[in-house]
Amino acid sequence: MTKAEVTIFWFRRDLRLHDNAALYHALKAGKPVLPIFIFDTAILNALEDKQDKRVEFIYSVLESLERELNEMGCSLKVMHGKVEEVFSRLLEDYLVHSVYCNEDYEPIAIDRDACIAKLLHQKGKQFFSYKDQVVLAKDEVLKDDHSPYTVFTPYMKKYKTVLNSFFLSSYRVKKYFKNFIQYKSEKWPSLQDLGFVKSHVEFVPYKLPEKIIFDYHEKRDIPGVYGTSRISIHLRFGTVSIREVMKRAMQLNEKWFNELIWREFYMMILYHFPHITQRAFKPAYDAIPWRNNEHEFECWCSGNTGYPIVDAGMRELNQTGFMHNRVRMITASFLTKHLLIDWKWGEAYFAKKLMDFELSSNNGGWQWAASSGCDAAPYFRIFNPSEQTKKFDPQMHYIRRWVPDFESFSYPTPIVDHKFARERVLKTYKKALSNVDF
Repeated sequence: MTKAEVTIFWFRRDLRLHDNAALYHALKAGKPVLPIFIFDTAILNALEDKQDKRVEFIYSVLESLERELNEMGCSLKVMHGKVEEVFSRLLEDYLVHSVYCNEDYEPIAIDRDACIAKLLHQKGKQFFSYKDQVVLAKDEVLKDDHSPYTVFTPYMKKYKTVLNSFFLSSYRVKKYFKNFIQYKSEKWPSLQDLGFVKSHVEFVPYKLPEKIIFDYHEKRDIPGVYGTSRISIHLRFGTVSIREVMKRAMQLNEKWFNELIWREFYMMILYHFPHITQRAFKPAYDAIPWRNNEHEFECWCSGNTGYPIVDAGMRELNQTGFMHNRVRMITASFLTKHLLIDWKWGEAYFAKKLMDFELSSNNGGWQWAASSGCDAAPYFRIFNPSEQTKKFDPQMHYIRRWVPDFESFSYPTPIVDHKFARERVLKTYKKALSNVDF
């Protein structure tokens, strides 16, 4: 294989050529750029479901990227293995000058990148990473004393004062496309080679539904209508530019704009408080004595709790890999407050099933529901599934779609009485938190 000096661009959570920060810098540096993607065995081996829709979605996106690159006489090099071993092979096969990638703020990703940076530096190579999956990251929105915010509203207000056109500027990647290395890729590992089977998920380029965004503040909480953007999976895998999305949000709907800021708030929290992946953000809440009844947890997972709005959400999740955000809050509240099951159990189940799973937002949502997170719902806020149904699905359009059997004799009776569950959780939390100053 040729030993011409090359720059490697490493695709991760930024699966697009357009307005890609690190790709722009890699191409602009002037050396031939070899684009790569690594199916990391450390991630794949941890996935229990070998028909995982996310793996096939990624594979479909990569095929789309390959078609774009082929038009320029280039190819995407797709590799499979332990990341460190893959880079060791690349260093043997190519005269690598430097590696470029976009930042990832999850603790495991930070450790992985530090490992690769160390390997490269030991070989005299350079490692560059850039902000791309958020508009404002890490330390760009801080309190006046330079400490991180832990409450959303003041964070949001400060965010809006910091945000300006500089942060929203697009990277003109196309200008440097000529610097992609010209070669034809060898055969990729198939889904079967990766240990997965087809689930018939296809990547379709995202088009922002502007009419829906315009009405977002009015319809976002109604699960029975198409009232949300459905953009989360594309933000998760970077098939869209957050900068372009944020610009349109500012023009179309402030409520949706604020929701995008929530996403960046949770990423900032994860970066500054990585312990939340293992423990409660508020340490006192680790003292909650969860019941953790396995039978009840299975009823929740399968959508057989006897509460139609909860069961509709869980069945939608299991069948599609998606759940409406309002219903995510209802199902999470039900698991933690009605059943007194550890939020980490629910967080892990969502992590397995959600197509748009993003560690920071998933963790933030679950700790919000359990009242253990930053700026979370107070512990005495307990969603009443019946009232939530009356308010957000009064005609039961959503419930009838996902729980057509809810009026049949075969439908289960409620797993727990709401009034009893409410009194039980209030007593449990109050006792566990008796020494906490609220």
